[in-house]
Amino acid sequence: MQHQEFEAPEELRDTIKCFWHNTKDFGEQSTGFEVVPDGYAEIIFHFGGPCSISYNGDLQPLPSPFMVGLLNQPVTFYSKNRLEIIGIRCFPWTVFDLLGLPSGKGGIHVFEHPVAQLQSTLNNYIQAGRTEEAIARVKQYFLDARSRIPADSMLFKAGVAMREANGSIPVSQVAAAAHATVRTLERKFKQSSGHTVKDVSALIRFEQVRNQLWHHPDSNIAGLAHEFGYTDQSHLSREFKRYSGTTPAAFARKAKKGQQAVSNDFVAFVQA
Repeated sequence: MQHQEFEAPEELRDTIKCFWHNTKDFGEQSTGFEVVPDGYAEIIFHFGGPCSISYNGDLQPLPSPFMVGLLNQPVTFYSKNRLEIIGIRCFPWTVFDLLGLPSGKGGIHVFEHPVAQLQSTLNNYIQAGRTEEAIARVKQYFLDARSRIPADSMLFKAGVAMREANGSIPVSQVAAAAHATVRTLERKFKQSSGHTVKDVSALIRFEQVRNQLWHHPDSNIAGLAHEFGYTDQSHLSREFKRYSGTTPAAFARKAKKGQQAVSNDFVAFVQA
């Protein structure tokens, strides 16, 4: 899987982490790839081969674009032939306001929205191999969208605090960093993201451990538990299995074997 990331313009960095492009040739047979949870929401445009998800035993085609909200367990997507993706990686506490949608819980969101009008233009760029122009068009769309919504410094400061602490921070300290009471922060955070501060912090912390095990699969798991503020190794293992469906040790073994098609922040396992 070929993966490129593109930095968000400064005006978007309070709402969008980055833009990215992936290309993968799956062959003629429908093949699954598993996406592991992290602390972001993703808006996904896809081109070429189909993109589907298993639902009640059948493959349900996904439109372009669709959104992957915060996940609390791995999700398997299916495709065949050559699939290309343009993704917008958003902070979960900003994505719904950015799109002007009511907040929802995690999982896959299929929604009607003016952003879908970009599909045809982006497809033309992708077909012509003009990826950077496609990314530039998406950036401009979201720059325009961002200019129409008021900045929420409370949520921005809360998000910065959670990210800087790698998710290992009490809600009271997040509220202090955001210059808000715990009650006000929790209310606004739930209203904007559909999740609690604690929910998102737990995913951010898991994401750090996951990335560490990918980069350094020989890492000491007890040491990671201490580094990222888990009570002990068993606490880390429970949380890791909750979000990934596997133990830290099994994940590290898979990383070591090179079975992943990954970037630093987007982990997808291509199933044989």
